[in-house]
Amino acid sequence: MPKPANTPTFWYLFSKFWFWLNGWKLASVVPPDIRKAIMIAAPHTSNWDLLYARAAFFLMGVPVRFTVKKEWVDNPIVGGLMKSLGALAVDRSRNNSLVDGMIQLFNEREELVILITPEGTRSYQPKWRKGFYFVSQGAHVPILLGFLDYKNKEAGVGPAVYPTGDYEADLEKIKAFYRTKTGRFPELGVR
Repeated sequence: MPKPANTPTFWYLFSKFWFWLNGWKLASVVPPDIRKAIMIAAPHTSNWDLLYARAAFFLMGVPVRFTVKKEWVDNPIVGGLMKSLGALAVDRSRNNSLVDGMIQLFNEREELVILITPEGTRSYQPKWRKGFYFVSQGAHVPILLGFLDYKNKEAGVGPAVYPTGDYEADLEKIKAFYRTKTGRFPELGVR
């Protein structure tokens, strides 16, 4: 697989080595015609998920971004690393709407993929946070189903879901896809 033009050489080589070392492979990639999207990451059962997911996106050439507390990006020790990995700082001290802020980010850019973990935790969570859905609706962007399947050691992107306005029906379609994927800790996965 040739190095994507928009992936820094260091991160591409590191990601190739990481996948080789652990026996992982890419199962699928982001469709080339999608330039803006909310990317769900599920099942989210381990801190290792970020490393595998980020490596997969470097290999795909997808400049995925993810939200973190502002303090992580401002930190003089890890701030530069967080930025190079795609961190978008969120100031949680202000009483502002994260959904509105993300919609604004999409409106300001020609290309943007934001990674979200709707479970909001690495523990089993039957109720997902709905923000990803409302960002997708408000910004008129698809929801991409990013996955890590630890059982098969595969990372990839499933189908694009376009919100219909029926949250429960759309969520069931999304969860049905993720029920076929195995997290690092399967008992904490999507049910």
